[in-house]
Amino acid sequence: MVYAISILALVLIFTIATKVPINMGILAFAGAFLIGGWVSGIPIDDIVDAFPGDIFLIVAGITLLFAIAKANGTINIIVESALRLVHGRRWALVWMMFLLSGALMALGSPMAAGMLAPIAMRLAGKKKINPLLMGMAINHGALGCAFSPITIYGAFVNGLIKSAGYEANPLLLFIVPFALNTLFLAVLFAIYGRDLIHELPEDRDEITGAGAPTRPHPSPGSGTASATAVLPDVDVIGHTPFNRERIATLIGILLLALGSVTFNVDVGVSSICISTVLLLMAPKKMPRIEDKVAWPAVVLVCGMLTYMTVLKQNGTLDFLGDAATHLGSPLAAALILLYAAAIISAVGSSIGTLGIALPLAAPMLAAGELGALGFIIALAFASTVVDVSPFATNGSIVVAEADVEDRQRFQRNVLAYCGLVVLLAPLMAWALIVVPTSL
Repeated sequence: MVYAISILALVLIFTIATKVPINMGILAFAGAFLIGGWVSGIPIDDIVDAFPGDIFLIVAGITLLFAIAKANGTINIIVESALRLVHGRRWALVWMMFLLSGALMALGSPMAAGMLAPIAMRLAGKKKINPLLMGMAINHGALGCAFSPITIYGAFVNGLIKSAGYEANPLLLFIVPFALNTLFLAVLFAIYGRDLIHELPEDRDEITGAGAPTRPHPSPGSGTASATAVLPDVDVIGHTPFNRERIATLIGILLLALGSVTFNVDVGVSSICISTVLLLMAPKKMPRIEDKVAWPAVVLVCGMLTYMTVLKQNGTLDFLGDAATHLGSPLAAALILLYAAAIISAVGSSIGTLGIALPLAAPMLAAGELGALGFIIALAFASTVVDVSPFATNGSIVVAEADVEDRQRFQRNVLAYCGLVVLLAPLMAWALIVVPTSL
């Protein structure tokens, strides 16, 4: 009875959060206390102790650091410098937007694609680049780098891996989804981007701004934190100058990435300390910057992890693992779970889907018939690559910012592409990752 109620509560948490604007993490916290304390008899102190403090520091610290980087203009410098490198070449613009979106995501911005969409989609219209190609370039770039060790997704999945008792491999978790997202864009480029290799006569001057006055200042009232302030005019790249705050921010971001990857320094603690130094350098320039922290993401991640700990303590996850062993072939069960995660995530929250799917898969992995790390990476990829959906944040922003005559038709094109991704991505992940690591 306890198991049935726990599973039903999990389904209700996901369903309610999908249908109404209530943070899934709030529902998960409530579920943890009700199901854990009232139904399962777990002491409240034990449920409170299940709160993932390390994950809280990572998500809050990273989003605070990136908010500072946006507010002081450091992101402007990164974007402007990257776009100047392509010298107006249309094919290079597509791939630069892919890499730039990935770089911003890898550095910790959960809204990298959304921030670049106003720039990229207007450039696509101006330079006669297929809008689906450009939109998916920024989406696949961000989703390909979503599992950097210093992103919300990376911290979340690595935390789940460790809590399940497996050895995490942050490098593989980052590289494999990046490679598969690159493959998706390469196929799209082969279909829609081959003509871009032939450079238009005006390309070079329009993008570099040769012969035109530069206008580096943002639109009135937008501030440096605005997405469109990064590139105020599609024909001219701004010239945000270096100053001590921006240089310090760039150094801080590089030190954070180097410390976490090379020396295994705690990302949460490091990001909080670096953010504090940056705030002390300019305390009056960024008032109430803490409001820019992605608090909804913090609540969602921590709430789901707390609820999953309750399900582990009351035996529900072991029960589901035993049920999974009766499905027959572990490889068949893995493919079913990959497709389920992809379909649900395409219309819901990818982090929420991961928060449900990964713990549910843990008992099945404990049987030892599947390669644990390979399956987790495949599940992470299948749950996030479908965020190209027009129902997801990334996909919806691309549709909203597209420079097209018929927006409804473009939305249908994005939805059709998402359908192909949902159809192909789980099978690709299963065949290329799960099967080889399970033999």
